[in-house]
Amino acid sequence: MRKKYFVKIAVCFSILFLLASAVFAQNRRPVTAKTKAKPIIFAVINDGQAIEPLAFIDKGALEQTVGGDGEAKVLADFVKTYYQPKTTYRLIFGGADAGTVTVKSSDAKAECSKNMAQVTAQSAKAKLKGFVMALATNEPPDKPASGLRRLPTPTERAEIESLVRDEFAKQKISDKILKNLKYHNLTALDVDNDKKAEMVGSFWVETSPTSRALLFFIADKAAKGKYAFGYREYKAIKQDELMSGSDITAIDEGIYHERLLDALEYNGDTTAEIFTYTKSFEGSSFNAYSRQNGKWVKAFEGSNYHCAF
Repeated sequence: MRKKYFVKIAVCFSILFLLASAVFAQNRRPVTAKTKAKPIIFAVINDGQAIEPLAFIDKGALEQTVGGDGEAKVLADFVKTYYQPKTTYRLIFGGADAGTVTVKSSDAKAECSKNMAQVTAQSAKAKLKGFVMALATNEPPDKPASGLRRLPTPTERAEIESLVRDEFAKQKISDKILKNLKYHNLTALDVDNDKKAEMVGSFWVETSPTSRALLFFIADKAAKGKYAFGYREYKAIKQDELMSGSDITAIDEGIYHERLLDALEYNGDTTAEIFTYTKSFEGSSFNAYSRQNGKWVKAFEGSNYHCAF
């Protein structure tokens, strides 16, 4: 009799254990797979101390990344995937590997840099300061690049400045104003390893105390050995077109000027694409230019919201 009693007790405990195990399994949080980091390109800015997402790479095409105004969960996932401390990316300067960029910190809840990270850039070649910026990526190198990135020679500068003055003259800018031609950068690259330098420049002039004229361009050396614009974009900006309370001198300091980041081959062709950065009052925008039939065209336009002015 006692034996049957113990058997019943044992059966009851077994059933209770199985039921408890089932309940626990249902309530336990499911294990999720770690998000795989897609190939991505970053802008390396702020004297090499910060990175900002520029574009994802998907099958040879560029795609917009999460912006600083994205949903909180999306931003948190992005930061967790790409900005773990000590994560290292390839530093691209002159279209080639030139060192590393290592993540120090990030904050998906920061007011004006939710999708950005503080980094340390290490390079024997790239001296990142002011308007001298670079790219960073986790994409494996596609093919050897020239690595050329330098200032123009005096002869190259004179030839380019002649083209720039001619272009401003076409926009009805007077010779008197053009005597004070200014620039934020003029850089020589070799995007296709042909030993002929392409020139990327951002020039401007004061057209009045409250207006400015801007010119961004990519110039190629033509068959006869002379430079010609493969791409150019002219902008005229007046102070009353700026955000309320802004002074035109913000343009002089770099706001709204399209400036070179660097070049990177990402789509398997023979020419590296040229990437640029434009800072605005509330964020930044990015362009990528691809050479097609001897001309440079925009292959990508992206933007990143930081915060309200």
